[in-house]
Amino acid sequence: MKFIAKTFHGLEPILAAELSEAGAEAVEELTRAVSFEGDREWIYRANLGLHTALRVLVPLHTFSCSNEKQLYQGVREIDWQTYLSPRDTLAVEAVVHSSFFTHSHYVALKTKDAIVDQLRDHFGQRPSVDIKTPTLPVQVHIRENQCTILLDSSGEPLFKRGYRQETGPAPLNEVLAAGMLKLAGWPREDASFFDPMCGSGTLPIEAAMMATRTPAQWYRTHFAFQNWKDYEPELWEKVRREAGERRILTAPPILGSDSHPNAIRIARINAAQTDLHTLIEWKHEPMEECTLPEKKGLVVFNPPYNERMPVEEIDSLYQLIGSNLKHRFAGFEAWLLSANEKAIHAIGLRPSRKIALFNGALPCKFLKFELYDGSRKFKKNQEA
Repeated sequence: MKFIAKTFHGLEPILAAELSEAGAEAVEELTRAVSFEGDREWIYRANLGLHTALRVLVPLHTFSCSNEKQLYQGVREIDWQTYLSPRDTLAVEAVVHSSFFTHSHYVALKTKDAIVDQLRDHFGQRPSVDIKTPTLPVQVHIRENQCTILLDSSGEPLFKRGYRQETGPAPLNEVLAAGMLKLAGWPREDASFFDPMCGSGTLPIEAAMMATRTPAQWYRTHFAFQNWKDYEPELWEKVRREAGERRILTAPPILGSDSHPNAIRIARINAAQTDLHTLIEWKHEPMEECTLPEKKGLVVFNPPYNERMPVEEIDSLYQLIGSNLKHRFAGFEAWLLSANEKAIHAIGLRPSRKIALFNGALPCKFLKFELYDGSRKFKKNQEA
């Protein structure tokens, strides 16, 4: 079977690597997605285990169409009785990049009409629409005159891990956080992890999950595929059992700190929804006074951008970040995500790597800073 896993722009290579390491076949990077092949079990495995996927889609049918009549007929070529009965519910979401179709809502409406009309013709009744919890979420993708109909096996997007109970003013998406960690090379043997501006705790919690080989959706209770007619609960339990057997409930030091006490309160609440909360240390400390891990390692954080979370004197904040990285974090490797180009220059350190990512609609830079003990020239001489 062929599948498509959707992700964020910039994370396609990371998701492709995840799939290849897990044993998927014919892995191919697309735009904000990765296609792969596997047996039916992969619907369950991909939803449970992938850290950097937003949804797992199952393509049903691809056809050419350049008007609404051809779209309607193409959708009706699928035998929808295989997937739906009049007692079930559906929801249709459309993604359109076409000169023939300009309104995604209209494409979704015509697709829905074709599905329910076919079932009404056969049963004399039609299924209802349920936007929130449909039995069968359907996606229609149109690029120019090529239309693909897909089933959404995930339902709610996969950044909803099941552990987030509360959020701060600008929460970091869990899939983006996982992608940042993988880009930074986490987990690492014999190295600590530290987020000095942890907010609601997403990065430390995701770091703990990766270090313990905990599947991304281990704490989530429901997926759309569990409503499907061909759902196999025994196979799902087998997939979960095998994943659970691979977990290790130990981890290197993982720390999160923040200058706001409410952020630490929220982070503790979210971490407490997992069985990994004892592996994470939380501290109410500003970056300039934070307690560093005894074991040096990786620093990853997402400071304010002065966008969704306004900050007075944003340049001063980034100058403070740069000063702390230089003088207090020598020997660590630091990665920072920001959408504020002007403030980034105020850090005053030259990044050794820049990666373009998006935080929602905001274009960001994910920057790597190598913080050597002593001068960089001295470090190069040592290596020589």
